[in-house]
Amino acid sequence: MAEGSPDLVDYLRLAEDAQVIERVYELAQLPRLQDVLAEPKGTLSARFAFWRARSGRAGASVAIRAEPWLTCQRCMQGFAFPVQSGSEVEFAADEEAAAADTQREIFRTDGRWVRLRDLAEEELLLALPIIAACSTPQSCAKAPSFAAQGAQESDGMRRPFSGLQDLLKKP
Repeated sequence: MAEGSPDLVDYLRLAEDAQVIERVYELAQLPRLQDVLAEPKGTLSARFAFWRARSGRAGASVAIRAEPWLTCQRCMQGFAFPVQSGSEVEFAADEEAAAADTQREIFRTDGRWVRLRDLAEEELLLALPIIAACSTPQSCAKAPSFAAQGAQESDGMRRPFSGLQDLLKKP
C-alpha cells in the first residue's frame, strides 16, 4: 500500500465522486488468508472503482490479481496459484438496507466507512479453490502415473480386473 494512503475510506464520498483507487497488499498481512496459504509470500493487487447504483446505494467494482502459494491436497506440496478476479458489491450499513433486492453482493459496513483491505481479501478468498490441487496432474507428486496407464491402454483394450485373479489366490 502506498505510504500515507488511508485504508479506511468513506465509501459514500468516493461513490459520489466516482473515484478509482489502486492498492497493493502483502499476503502475509491479510489475516484471514494465513490458514489457506502454504507460504505467506507475494502480493495482492487490487483496484476499486466506486459508483452509485440506480437504487441510490453506493457500490464498488473490485478487481484483484495475485499469485498465492497454496498447498496441494494430493501431494501436500506448495504451488503457485495465479488468481485474477473481480466482482461488484453494494454497501449496506444496516439490516434493512442489506435485505433490499439487488443483483449484486451486499458488503456490510460500519456506518460510512469501509476498509479496502477487507474488500480485497474477501475477493481473493472467494476466488480461491475449495480444495487446492496442482494445476496439472503430471506436476503433482501423488498423481497416478499416466505413462503406465498409457502403456496398458495402447493395445486398445482396457482390463480393469486383470490383477484380481492374483489377489483372490492369496490366502
